[in-house]
Amino acid sequence: MTERPLVEDYHEHTSSERHFAEPIVFWDETLRDGEQMPGVHFSPEEKLRIAELLSEIGVSVINAGIPVVSEEEARAVRRLVEAGLKAKVLAAARTVPADVDAVIRSGATHLAVFIAASEVHLRYKLAMSQEQVLAAAVAAVTRGKEAGLHVAFVTEDTVRAPLDFVERLYRAVLDAGADRVVVSDTVGIMTPLTFRWFLKEFQRRVQPKDWSVHCHNDFGLAVANTLAALEVGVTSPHTCVNGLGERAGNAAFEEVAMALESLYGLKTGLDTSRLYEVSRLVEDLAGVPIAPNKALVGYNSFSHEAGIHTHGILKHTLTYEPIQPEKVGRRRQMILGKHTGRAAVVEKLKERRAVADDPLLQALLHEIKSRTEAGGKDRLVKLLQEYRALFERPGLSDEEFWKMVAKLGIATESS
Repeated sequence: MTERPLVEDYHEHTSSERHFAEPIVFWDETLRDGEQMPGVHFSPEEKLRIAELLSEIGVSVINAGIPVVSEEEARAVRRLVEAGLKAKVLAAARTVPADVDAVIRSGATHLAVFIAASEVHLRYKLAMSQEQVLAAAVAAVTRGKEAGLHVAFVTEDTVRAPLDFVERLYRAVLDAGADRVVVSDTVGIMTPLTFRWFLKEFQRRVQPKDWSVHCHNDFGLAVANTLAALEVGVTSPHTCVNGLGERAGNAAFEEVAMALESLYGLKTGLDTSRLYEVSRLVEDLAGVPIAPNKALVGYNSFSHEAGIHTHGILKHTLTYEPIQPEKVGRRRQMILGKHTGRAAVVEKLKERRAVADDPLLQALLHEIKSRTEAGGKDRLVKLLQEYRALFERPGLSDEEFWKMVAKLGIATESS
C-alpha cells in the first residue's frame, strides 16, 4: 500500500497556467527606492556593505541610486562600481540629459531611465503632453545607448496610464534600443488577477523580450502582484530587502525569493540561507525595525507559544511550519508564556536533563502562566511611545527646520 503524502501540493494543478522566465533576474531596489523611505539614509559605505552581501547571495542587478541627486550619491554609485561586485551595478536617471550624463560619469554599466506615463502625472506633476514624454524618453534611451550602457526604460504609474499610450511609448523606446522595459504599479492599486490581465495585454501589444515589474505595497499586495507577474513570464522582479520603500514599501526580497523556491519549486540561484543575515543588516543600517510578525524574517515567524502548536511542532515541524527555518538562516524558538502547554515545558526541561512528575509539571505551568499574565506592560508602552515619536515624524523636526530658515536669514511672518 502506498503511503499517503504528509502534505498535499495543489500547486501542481495550476502549473500549466504558469510560464516562468528562465532565468529569473533579481533586481534589487533597496539602495534606491528602499532608501527613499522617509527617515532612511545610507552612506556610501553602508550602501557598499549591503551591495556586497546581496551580490554574494546571488542578486543579479543592484540599483545603487540616482547620481545626479548629490555628490554623496554619486560617490556611492562609484564605490559600488569600483568594488568589482559580481552583480551588475545600475544607476537611475530621469529622462533629462544631465541625469543620464551623471550616470555615464559614475561608471555604472546599467542605466534605468524613468518618466511618468499616467494622465494624472502628466497633467499635474510634469505638465507635459504624451508626445513630449515620448520624445524625452526616446532621447534619454538613445543617449544611454550611445554611451554603451545597458538601458532599462521605466514608467511611473504604468498601470493607470491609457494602454494605447503605453503601447506607443514602449514600442518607441524599444525601437530606440532599450534593452529592458519596466512596468510599475506605483501606488499599489493592482490585484493579482487584474495585473495578470494587464501584463498579458502589455505583452501582446509590446512584445518585450526582457521585462520587469516594480510593485508597491499600498494595499499589501506587492509580493502577490510580483508573483502574478512572474507567472506570466516577466523576467526581472524589483524587490527591496524587508519591503522597504516609499509609503508602505515595495515587494519584499525575501518573500518573493522564498515563494519562488518553496511554493513554486524554482531554483532562483540565491543563497537563501543568508536571507536573514541581509535582513538584519538592512534593519541595522536603515534603522527601521522589522515587525515581529513579518513573514520569514520577523522575530516571531518561527516562534511557537500556543500549546497545540508547540505540541504539533514537537511531533513534526510540518504541522505548523511550511519550511525549515534554517532554509532562510533562522532558528526555531519555543516561547514560554500564557499559552504554553505541557509538551513545551517537558521539552524545555530536557535541555538540562530534568524530569518532573505530573504535579510538578502542573505547578510549573501554573507559575509560567501566572508570571506572564501578571507582567506589566510599562516597558512595552514606553518602547511604543518612542517608536511612534521616531516614525510618525521622521526627518527634521519643525524646530530644526525653522532654525535653519532663521540662520539663512529668510524672512518669515513671525520674524
